[in-house]
Amino acid sequence: MFSRFFGKAQGSGSTEIAHDEFVALLRDGECAIVDVREAHEYERGHIPGALNLPLSRFDPGDLPPDRRVVLVCQAGGRSAAALRRAAAAGLTNIRHYAPGTGGWRARGGPLDTGD
Repeated sequence: MFSRFFGKAQGSGSTEIAHDEFVALLRDGECAIVDVREAHEYERGHIPGALNLPLSRFDPGDLPPDRRVVLVCQAGGRSAAALRRAAAAGLTNIRHYAPGTGGWRARGGPLDTGD
């Protein structure tokens, strides 16, 4: 089911992961979530388990090398930019969740605020 998102791209291939597929990956512990928002944004609320690697200092070499990675930000712009950097570095096991944290929250997804 997930090979089309994380296997070798066929044709143009999608760089986005759909909400239901993202939820399934999270439920099954099948991916690392990387939030590319700045630390102060991340601290206000992030998808539980997300690692914070802000786009302003984003280095694809800091991504977990042995895991599928889903990038998130607030609304998809920064995660798409981080995805382009990762792809330019040769990484293929990576996608982004275009609705971002805002879309996640709007669909009832929980946020970790550290409280």
